[in-house]
Amino acid sequence: MRIRTLSLAAVAVLAMGAAACTEAEQENAEAETEAAAAETGEAAEDAGSALAEEAAQLGTAIEAGAKEAAQEVDEATDRLAQEAREQEAETEADARGN
Repeated sequence: MRIRTLSLAAVAVLAMGAAACTEAEQENAEAETEAAAAETGEAAEDAGSALAEEAAQLGTAIEAGAKEAAQEVDEATDRLAQEAREQEAETEADARGN
């Protein structure tokens, strides 16, 4: 939103500069345009930094979630393997008993 406001301000300054009658007024309008452009650049840089920080935090959250999911899968497969061993032992005991 700030970038849009600054862009509109720059356009307004340019329009005023074009309508200015004297060279001094034109130079003043040019200086204001340059200042607005600098502010726009700073706002864009701030927005880029904020996006980079959010992306890093999101990446960390995804990594933590993936590790947790992998741990849960590992535990589940361990339980299934144990149950399979117990079932196999039970089947062997039944086969020997019959």
